[in-house]
Amino acid sequence: MPPNKRIHKKTLELECEWGTCQESFNRMENFCKHAEDHLNVLDVMGEAEDVEAERNCLWRDCGFCSVEGSEELRRHLFFHCYHTKLKQFGEQVLSGQPELGTCSIGFLSCNKIPEIPENFVCLWNECEQPPFENPEWFYRHVEMHSLLIDVPAGDCEFPVRCGWKDCEATTKGRPKLREHLRSHTQEKVVACPGCGGMYANNTKLFDHMIRQKDMEGQRFQCSHCSKRFATERLLRDHMRTHVSHYKCPLCDMTCPSPSALRNHIKFRHSNEKPYTCDCCEYRCKNLIDLRKHLDTHSSEPTFHCDITGCSFTSRTLSTMKLHHKREHEGRFAARYKCHVCDKCFTRGNSLTVHLHKKHQFKWPSGHPRFRYKEHEDGFLRLQLIRYESVELTEQLMRERQNRQFYFTLLLTWCSVLLTSLL
Repeated sequence: MPPNKRIHKKTLELECEWGTCQESFNRMENFCKHAEDHLNVLDVMGEAEDVEAERNCLWRDCGFCSVEGSEELRRHLFFHCYHTKLKQFGEQVLSGQPELGTCSIGFLSCNKIPEIPENFVCLWNECEQPPFENPEWFYRHVEMHSLLIDVPAGDCEFPVRCGWKDCEATTKGRPKLREHLRSHTQEKVVACPGCGGMYANNTKLFDHMIRQKDMEGQRFQCSHCSKRFATERLLRDHMRTHVSHYKCPLCDMTCPSPSALRNHIKFRHSNEKPYTCDCCEYRCKNLIDLRKHLDTHSSEPTFHCDITGCSFTSRTLSTMKLHHKREHEGRFAARYKCHVCDKCFTRGNSLTVHLHKKHQFKWPSGHPRFRYKEHEDGFLRLQLIRYESVELTEQLMRERQNRQFYFTLLLTWCSVLLTSLL
């Protein structure tokens, strides 16, 4: 096994992979701000076309489509930024171990990231910091708690008590506490640049590479996200992460985790709108929608298209750049493909309208919109499968049978009532 020596990280080169964008940054602050500008462009485009802002992630080889609102897409995009940094660290680490070779799982999954159903919450005792939507800022905030604990200089064995809620662990020294805190936050520190897998330390990354050298190949592929695995058992373990175990009590939506279910209920079934505009009576459910609304109170647009005959204007430079790419440079590929007639579209919303009007497709029960999944040919098509546990499937069948029973009972009662009236 390669030695787990400390790797001196080089200057970061964080490349944006949103659509055709290839801008790079060496600071996470600038990288995240740039990524956020892409979302602001989507919001402006949605307003300009008088439709709901598109919730498809345009990060290269991702294919994610948000169904829980703009906050979910923001968390998702910020995780891409964090994931990009970890892959950069992984590339630097592996460059010092050329004998390990390259990852053989393939690049189709290199930008697949886990679902982030809710903001990141710090549970350090008496910490009043609001939840984070960006994992980078959350992990740095938690690290700050460990740095503020008084430890005698040079005493690496000094016992330090963990301040996380309901945790009674004690570690030896500050570095061990920082490592322990990752068990609470699930922070990863490095990722494989080949397949995107994230790991808690360099040794686990090395193990990942070593295991591949002893395998014939990744022959078992997930039909849901296209990740590959060396054994059927590993594939089965992975497939469980796609299975829904929890059903919404208010509709037929099913979710893989309690947090995802809570998030669904909050956005789809709650009428609570705690955010208010200071300029008018507008109210909304989250801060992102409020920021979007506040733009309607701003001044005249400051950017005008310089192409002769084009009257397009915008409030931000990023929106103007996107307009140039889309309207004057032809750099938007039609990656959304209808699985029925093979017609292609540049935006998920356009394919949604096509499926609804041309092929009479309806929303899946309990879902507010269609989900699209990327296939091996690079096109995104309608996701047609929803995985549910055996227990949840039996529950749904019982509920449908009960609804059918009461419907039949109601018809019988109406028939008896009609007969008595005659």
